[in-house]
Amino acid sequence: MTAKRSNGVSLEVDAEQLLSDPRWKLAERVARSPALSRATQLREMLLFIVRQSILNPDEPVHEFDIAHQVLGRRSDFNPLDDNIVRVQMAHLRKKLDLHFSTDGKHEDVIITVALGTYRPVFSPREQSGQPALPAEAETEQGADLAPDGAATGEMRPSHRTDPLPRTRAEAAGRKSIVLPFVAALAVLLLAGACLALWIRLNQTQQALTTARQSLTPWRAQPSLAKLWSNFFDAGHDTDIVLSDDSYLLIEQISKQSTPFYSYLNRTYLDPSQSRSVSPEARFIQGLIATKSLGSISEFKLAQRILALDPVGRNIHLFSARQYMPALLKQDNVILIGGRVSNPWVELFENRLNFIENTKFEGFGMTTVTNRAPARGEPSLYASSDSVGYCVVAFLPNAGPDRKVLLVEGTSAEATEAAGDFVAGEQFSAFRSLLNSSNLPYFEVLLKTSQVRGTPLTVTIEAYRAYPALH
Repeated sequence: MTAKRSNGVSLEVDAEQLLSDPRWKLAERVARSPALSRATQLREMLLFIVRQSILNPDEPVHEFDIAHQVLGRRSDFNPLDDNIVRVQMAHLRKKLDLHFSTDGKHEDVIITVALGTYRPVFSPREQSGQPALPAEAETEQGADLAPDGAATGEMRPSHRTDPLPRTRAEAAGRKSIVLPFVAALAVLLLAGACLALWIRLNQTQQALTTARQSLTPWRAQPSLAKLWSNFFDAGHDTDIVLSDDSYLLIEQISKQSTPFYSYLNRTYLDPSQSRSVSPEARFIQGLIATKSLGSISEFKLAQRILALDPVGRNIHLFSARQYMPALLKQDNVILIGGRVSNPWVELFENRLNFIENTKFEGFGMTTVTNRAPARGEPSLYASSDSVGYCVVAFLPNAGPDRKVLLVEGTSAEATEAAGDFVAGEQFSAFRSLLNSSNLPYFEVLLKTSQVRGTPLTVTIEAYRAYPALH
């Protein structure tokens, strides 16, 4: 751990040491750059590890110090249960690469953070090689030397008159005839090599396309490709965010739901927010809050989504507790679970027509509200042991060209059925109902008959399309 400095003189010395160090000045410039200007946590993390490296060069930078002093985690932070530091450091490395390849390309020194460590490395930017010296012009010194001049090294005029000039003229004539043929032959050889290379590249590309389609068969299905290309081929990171079942249990104990801002600020754990709960129940709530609980059905759905693009490197898995607003703005997002267990869904509920609601009676009863029923549609759908519902919504996200996919099931079986829907042939049937050449934004309410642990049948109960949102 880094020792705390409480002496005022030491703090002044530290400040002078930082201000006089060019590494600190470089870090401040990077922190003010467009790449980090809006990423508050990443900016503070960069300045923290640089400051620690300058002031305590012989001490490593610890993961706990970053979590506690920069990210605001409590003193009982355990990196085995919470990987927030590693996730944020991965994003910081990307931001540093982006800065030094764009706005910071003029910097002579670059900052990197090696994998597996939290200590910044300052390295001189690689310089381009020196230009080659020009070759000296050759001089034809011995062209007209007499034989004895060649032997003695002296430059003497030759007494040859006719024979040598005629020989050179003949040689020049032969060259003027031969060179075009040589050039034509070289062009033909080059064209043949280019053709062979093109054929080889075309064959390789076809082989890669075949291999890719075998790994990602959804690409060969136009309807599924319309949906999943938004998340796997868009050039942006895609975050899969799973429910926080610990939060759900705390709500069930208190028998009341918590708004998103209370979840984000962790104020829902404040005893003053649940005065009706007994001290024993509050103790149980605090104990549950230290655990990271999840749903097996949601993990299976996340695995199924990850398997759609097994070679993709831009897909990241988070729990709702780990996720951050900054990522929501810059990435595509797939939210799994209803608002009662995944509070991030609340940010999109004002755009939805079908809303899940949970009443905390016993172990809870979940219904789906139809805000604007069409003709023949009920205003409320109630789940039971044998009937479940799931809302699947494809909507625009806050960032430009970013998308969000919501999957909210009233039961584990309904969530599993939603996975079958978005990754299987039934989505193609739904796609034909939308009657549009391009895939519009939409939401669909699925109904499933079920026995414990297994969905039996899945039907489309109602849907809405939003082409105007594009």
